[in-house]
Amino acid sequence: MHYSVCVLGATGMVGQKFVQLLENHPWFEVKSLAASERRIGKKYGSEVEWLISANLPEYARDIEMVPLDPKYVDADIVFSALPADIAKEVEPKFAEAGFAVSSNASAFRMEEDVPLVIPEVNADHLRLIEVQKRRRNWDGFIITNPNCTTTMFVITLKPLMDLGLKSVRIASMQALSGAGYPGVPSLAITDNVIPFIKNEEEKCETEPLKILGTLKGDRVELAKLKISASCHRVPVIDGHTEAVWVEFDRDVSVEEVKDAFNSLKPLELPSSPEKVIVIRNEPDRPQPRLDRDTGRGMSVVVGRIRKDAWGIKYIVLGHNTVRGAAGASILNAELLVKEKML
Repeated sequence: MHYSVCVLGATGMVGQKFVQLLENHPWFEVKSLAASERRIGKKYGSEVEWLISANLPEYARDIEMVPLDPKYVDADIVFSALPADIAKEVEPKFAEAGFAVSSNASAFRMEEDVPLVIPEVNADHLRLIEVQKRRRNWDGFIITNPNCTTTMFVITLKPLMDLGLKSVRIASMQALSGAGYPGVPSLAITDNVIPFIKNEEEKCETEPLKILGTLKGDRVELAKLKISASCHRVPVIDGHTEAVWVEFDRDVSVEEVKDAFNSLKPLELPSSPEKVIVIRNEPDRPQPRLDRDTGRGMSVVVGRIRKDAWGIKYIVLGHNTVRGAAGASILNAELLVKEKML
């Protein structure tokens, strides 16, 4: 099983993480890297600020970058790390030309016929691909993964749905890498917390309803949940930490919640972690520096699960550029392979 891949937007923060995670992948081989017009024809190694790893993967160093145009790309799968405004224009061109586009961009996440997928949560939503191809007359298709903040807490919500989950409140403490490079100016974030991230709260309140919704016919019936989010940027490099409050339609114990978290099983895919939700029992965990790389960055780590007057509350942490971005898109592509949809 061998598939050639291309990364769109390869020089950005998430693009670099794609390049890193795809090194020595057992199914996927990077054949091309696409970037903005000013970088076309230049070698990848000379054009990136390699900030996410000690070393640029050797395989990518001398790849000459190509335009964001299907005519110049020979691949089975295209991974998109493009900004949303550019993705809105570029991704449909690749889908129309017959490519499978696994996108981290937000441009098409909430389109009715585009799957918004976390493989362990709603793999059945892949059936929207046939709806999308039929409606848009495309030979290929677009599949998306959620916003990085959404991903972490929605993974924990999935197993709680069977306990009568009714409403959710989250407060995020989001890493600087989520803002891309160069990100937030140092004088703005040092010794500070910024209590606003543009469009983030809206994504956290709408995307989960689609992901946790039920596929009925040609559309997803949104989950009947109330979600309220408050999102904040903090001086941490990688790893989004989120405080979550969940309310149920009955009295639910801490042990029931722990059992539910442990019930979410990983898929047998190359990027799957050994455990999807890892529970830490120490009173001061999870912490970004200690826990963000759990499961090679593909697990979410939960701690401080406790009751309060409102229901159950806990802390969840995940690696925002791995499980929340590039790793999520790669896992989605692996799911496509497993389901024989390429």
